[in-house]
Amino acid sequence: MEQNRLKLSEDGKTIVGVNGLYTSITIPDGVTSIGNEAFWGCDSLESIDIPNSVTRIGDQAFSSCSSLKSIDIPDSVTSIGGEAFSGCSSLQSIHIPDSVTCIGSWAFSSCSSLKSIDIPDSVTCIGDGAFSGCSSLESISVDTENPAYASDNGVLFNKDFSTIIKVPQGKRLKHYIIPDSVTSIGEGAFEECSSLESIEIPDSVTCIGDGAFWGCDSLESIHIPDGVTSIGDGAFWGCDLLKSIHIPDSVTSIESAAFSRCSSLESIDIPTASQIGREAFYGCSSLKSVHIPDSVTSIENEAFNG
Repeated sequence: MEQNRLKLSEDGKTIVGVNGLYTSITIPDGVTSIGNEAFWGCDSLESIDIPNSVTRIGDQAFSSCSSLKSIDIPDSVTSIGGEAFSGCSSLQSIHIPDSVTCIGSWAFSSCSSLKSIDIPDSVTCIGDGAFSGCSSLESISVDTENPAYASDNGVLFNKDFSTIIKVPQGKRLKHYIIPDSVTSIGEGAFEECSSLESIEIPDSVTCIGDGAFWGCDSLESIHIPDGVTSIGDGAFWGCDLLKSIHIPDSVTSIESAAFSRCSSLESIDIPTASQIGREAFYGCSSLKSVHIPDSVTSIENEAFNG
């Protein structure tokens, strides 16, 4: 019996774990919640049927289920928890029903076989890193009636196109022009876009988020416009072909690991910033000259290590 495979809460409403290893499971009617880490690490599980009684999929519920190929999320589910499907490396497609309002942080991270995803009009919350490490992801599409998000040519934006949220890695873009409407490049927006060789950032942009170009190891040059005031943690981490970069005077601080492991970077002029963060230029092994202005009051640990 399916009930003997599953560990249930005392009231029988929440799945808290699984007894043994299985390739397929059918969750019984009456269960309303798949608890945190309920199927974590069930690496032999290939398919699972979820009944209409389930309204919640908890944090890390199916994390590291590396053999999971398909999953049926019913229309009753309203929330997909953080890291819920993280590391489901065999998952090629998933249907998110109109009932879902929130997709948690890192929910589909490292789903390396996932090729496309459709966001319904009901979703008003997508957490940080939700599609991080999805190396085969070619397109993110958003229902035109969605009040919080939008998409253009498979790229995810907020509704008014002022923030670029995610460029799918699987698009294999070599060149990209950010629309003039964008004022913020979101956290991990171009993360591990390893084919990206050049990018045009409009003057409207004021913020480059944490890890925005993390691991863009084909990016050779970039012009940061004068309006940018903030370059986030790890923004250009591992951009190892980047030879030069202009940091405008508008930037007030260079955050931790912002240019860490940019091993081809030869010179840098620090603008009128007040702080150079921890490991900001860590591992920049080709760096020959650095100009530090009088405005800098703090250089944190390992800023120029290596």
